[in-house]
Amino acid sequence: MGAHRRPRQRATGGGRARTAATITLAGAATATGLGGGTGHADPQPTAAQVRAKVDKLYQEAEVATEKYNGAKEKADAAEQRLEDLRDEAARKEDRLNSAREALGSVAAAQYRSGGLDPALQLALSSDPDRYLDGAAFAERAGSRQQAEVGRVRKELREIEQLRGAARVEVSSLKSRRAELKRHRETVTGKLESARRLLSRLTAEERADVGDRAARSAPGSRESLSASAQAPNSRAAAAVAYAHQKLGSPYVWGATGPNAFDCSGLIQAAYRAAGISLPRTTYAQIDAGRRVPRSELLPGDLVFFYSGISHVGIYVGNGRMIHAPNPSAPVRVAPVDEMPFAGATRVV
Repeated sequence: MGAHRRPRQRATGGGRARTAATITLAGAATATGLGGGTGHADPQPTAAQVRAKVDKLYQEAEVATEKYNGAKEKADAAEQRLEDLRDEAARKEDRLNSAREALGSVAAAQYRSGGLDPALQLALSSDPDRYLDGAAFAERAGSRQQAEVGRVRKELREIEQLRGAARVEVSSLKSRRAELKRHRETVTGKLESARRLLSRLTAEERADVGDRAARSAPGSRESLSASAQAPNSRAAAAVAYAHQKLGSPYVWGATGPNAFDCSGLIQAAYRAAGISLPRTTYAQIDAGRRVPRSELLPGDLVFFYSGISHVGIYVGNGRMIHAPNPSAPVRVAPVDEMPFAGATRVV
């Protein structure tokens, strides 16, 4: 019996040891898990880090916005060309119908006089183009018939050319619309990411994101004086328009009159001055004569970032009016607020 108890006692003792060890290890694992979760968790970003990330997202969204604006401009042009082609084709089809009616009149006259010319039978058929390509027609048709069928031939060919061109434009438009969708999704994704980041901040910190430029902005009197300093009346009119829009909200893709993105504000300002500018920043920079920063005058366009993704209108004294981003309305800001990329004098 004793021999049987000893192994049992060892087993029991071993079980206690294993149980204790298991509890100890489990406790250690729990402690390690909790400690590791605390020790390795990403620290909450500071307000300054959030602001920096939001600024980066806004800048990336603006790059995508300008690509969207460019694609929309091309899509609008393709849509207009398609509409023009369809209008022209409709006009030519009207002329084709008139030409075929004239052939019908000739056919009716010939029928009344005793017979229908085989050429007219084919010309009035459902497939006149086959007959028009026949080499024997010119020998059989009279001069009036030749003239009328010549008109039919011309209209048929021109209509087919227009339909071919329209098919090309439809394909182009489809591609442009797909491109628009991609850029729209990029913009909205960036802005949504910025919104989520801003939601982590207090109301005071969120306000600070939009108010940093405003704290260094000049008063309205200084902005108004820029119109008088402009080199000509059109530049002055553009500056005056931009000044009138101070406080207007930033809306990507907008060109006014009540909301703007950066290039939309510039286009609207110079449109008010009687000058048509391209829609995008990277086209606007080539719309005039380049000027060095040291020679800036009110009305000049000032561009920022290496990709030319932001623009403002210079108003003098190192300041500009621009539409910054969704966190801030149209406002006056220092030109050195962003990485300067170049300037253009439109007039």
